[in-house]
Amino acid sequence: MDSLVKRLVAVLAIIGTLYHLYIVIHPFTPLATLKISILDLTQVQRAVHVFLIAILGYLGSFIHLRPRHRIGALPLALMTILIMVEFLRLDLPPSLRVFGVFIWAATMLPTLIPSSQKWSNIACAVLSFLPFVYLVIHYEALIYRAIMPEPWDLVMSFAEVLLVLGVIFRLSGPIMPTIVMIFLLYNIYGDGIPGLFANPGFDFDMLLGKMYCETEAGIFGSITGVSVKYLIYFTIMGAIVTRLNFGRIIANIALLFVGRSPASPGRACSMMAVLMGMFSGSGAADTQFVATLTKPLFEKVKYDKMVAAGVIATVGSIAYITPPVMGSISFIMVELLSIPYSLIIVMAIGPMLLYLLGILTYNELYVRKANLPPLDIPALIDFSYFKRYCYVFIPIIFIIFMIYRGYSINITVTSATILFALFAYIDPTLRPPLAELMKGLEEGIIGLLPIASAVIAANMIMSMMVMSGLASKFSIILMNISGSSILIAVLLTGFFSLVLGMGVPPIATYVLTSALTAPTIQKLAMLNGIPEEAALMATHMFLFYFAVLAEVTPPVALSAYASASVMGTDPIKTGVFAARVALPKYFIGLTLILSLSGTSLLIIPVLHTLPLATALGHIVFTFFFTIMGVLCLNIAVVGHFRTGLAMVERYVMGACAVMLFYPSYTLSVIATVVTVPLLIRNILKGRTPAAAVGAA
Repeated sequence: MDSLVKRLVAVLAIIGTLYHLYIVIHPFTPLATLKISILDLTQVQRAVHVFLIAILGYLGSFIHLRPRHRIGALPLALMTILIMVEFLRLDLPPSLRVFGVFIWAATMLPTLIPSSQKWSNIACAVLSFLPFVYLVIHYEALIYRAIMPEPWDLVMSFAEVLLVLGVIFRLSGPIMPTIVMIFLLYNIYGDGIPGLFANPGFDFDMLLGKMYCETEAGIFGSITGVSVKYLIYFTIMGAIVTRLNFGRIIANIALLFVGRSPASPGRACSMMAVLMGMFSGSGAADTQFVATLTKPLFEKVKYDKMVAAGVIATVGSIAYITPPVMGSISFIMVELLSIPYSLIIVMAIGPMLLYLLGILTYNELYVRKANLPPLDIPALIDFSYFKRYCYVFIPIIFIIFMIYRGYSINITVTSATILFALFAYIDPTLRPPLAELMKGLEEGIIGLLPIASAVIAANMIMSMMVMSGLASKFSIILMNISGSSILIAVLLTGFFSLVLGMGVPPIATYVLTSALTAPTIQKLAMLNGIPEEAALMATHMFLFYFAVLAEVTPPVALSAYASASVMGTDPIKTGVFAARVALPKYFIGLTLILSLSGTSLLIIPVLHTLPLATALGHIVFTFFFTIMGVLCLNIAVVGHFRTGLAMVERYVMGACAVMLFYPSYTLSVIATVVTVPLLIRNILKGRTPAAAVGAA
């Protein structure tokens, strides 16, 4: 049975990938004149996408059963029982009510009885056809019946909602679907909540209509559209790149530039993460890839295992902010803010380079402090290897060029993927078997499943918040707590984002925090002298940045877990070490929004606001002081520069680092005046008599 399902998953996955690739070229083919709904209509395209995620998710879960704790899933089970009760109260024929109970049992019974998961996965895979086929047949009528759905509309909506929640539970655990249920129940029973957070309380049939029938709300809204328009194409490209052996080439090119220094393993994994981040945009996947390739290097140089795992976990998350592929959040920003993706690429460059600098600085200081031996390897790849395989970067250059020429993301990335395939089969040293290409097509959509399911859940949450007006109510609370202090509001929001990120993926963290806190942050930024457009961009980049940092923040840090699984370390302790390595990045995120000069790290806001000469001055000075802050904070954390630092010196360096990160030129100059003599003193202290004799 398992082998049959595996073959079925492979076939469906390849068909799903080819379907999305065909959508790109469809407008230029003769079939475009036939007006086929699954190829031409936005709502139906998204329905196909959701159907593929559901059926592949359930069948994949049948093959790879994931143990789920009953206690953790209990709140989800109880909440879904409540909406099942609401469904039974609807004016429906008895047969449809029985069908609704069966749907609940198939999707949610495993939350209470884990042993039922095997058969329920097959049942749910079959059931996922029903709401999809019903929508394809009745898509036009459903739009007009969104407010007053008919009985079968209600049944299919109820089925679709539970099927989506069920597949998220199986792919990612109970936290994300539980959050969706909290918002759904809040919209149903909000009239019973006292005070500011009360809402009118919406009828369940109206909510089901919104979830299933509307084009831009509920399950098939614009955020789900991001998965259809953007994310699938980058996961396809990442899978193809890996399957056609370009990953190994990229890793070898990274090794070319790091030499035999004791710091080389840390440098190599940083370089690999950045290069792979250009292709994948998946933090946990990059972490796994980098950890597997660099583990032997760290062991040869005798890195402390926890430090090595922490460095790897931190570099893995850099994929989310490495242009031109920056993960799902950047494309959500494109949809929400209606700004070109090219602007987001430019705004991400500065924080990404500072992120990388922080990792490299920590690595270099740790190696000096630990006095590790040089990297002992027989031979390094010479420069001819880079010349031989430098063509692997042509598709990335092509993507950047096409984006700035204004071409759509799906056309651009599909073309780059085709380029990779052509290069692989033209190069006589590669020419992988056709089966590897097929495997890449299969993994293209399989790798998207957990991300896409989170995107769909985020769309449902956003719809619920819009209906209830929760975002504006939350903004009022945040404004009252922070007063007129943007620093307090930003600290509260950053903490909220990190806590939220412990349970949900970065994309869901960003969607929730942007909906709940962005209006207040933007308003306070404007009160602190940042113009409206600059405040909007800086606010969302700040939220983007902190959603990414949640990947390395303990106790639940996906990149830390991925690193620990390869390095053989404790995941929680790995998360703690990753947070230490990432410490400067938390302050960089705060710098982005606290003042107009802080937004200089994003480049675009000041260029759009100030005269060119003034803007360049802000950019240069802000980057200089922030780089100083990164250096000083890492010195304080590691406790070493040229030689070791006394505890008092470490505290002073840490305090000065915070002043350097704060976007105030006065504080930055004071901190520089204090730290420079300390650094000079440490350098002179490092010149021991023995070193002086050796120099003579």
